[in-house]
Order: sequence, then C-alpha cells, then structure tokens
Amino acid sequence: MGGNSRTTFAKRQKERARQEKQAEKAQRRAQRKTQQKEEGAVSPASSADPVVTYDEEGNPQGLGFHDF
Repeated sequence: MGGNSRTTFAKRQKERARQEKQAEKAQRRAQRKTQQKEEGAVSPASSADPVVTYDEEGNPQGLGFHDF
C-alpha cells in the first residue's frame, strides 16, 4: 500500500504545476491585452498614412513601394 501515496503525491505536484503554468499564461495574456489597448489609444491611424516628401521646388515626390 505504500506505493499508492507516492503516485498520489506526484499527481498533486503535477496538477499544481499545471495550475501555476495556466495562471502565468493568463497573466501574460492580460498584460498583452492592456499593452495593446494602450498602444491602440495613442494613434492608430498615424502609422498607416504614407509620408510625403517634397523636392527643392516644393513639388511632392512620387511614393515608392515601401511607403505603403
């Protein structure tokens, strides 16, 4: 009968480790979610606008492939 208690103890340890890992994952998800909200609130459309450059005469230059 001594062998049963060892497997039960191992199961408890395994379950506790699983729960801790799950809690850490949930905390990381919540942290990422708050970071995305903070970044999104600043200026979501500003990075989507292409940057227009002008030549010496003040005329806009054409946009390249990487400007979009």
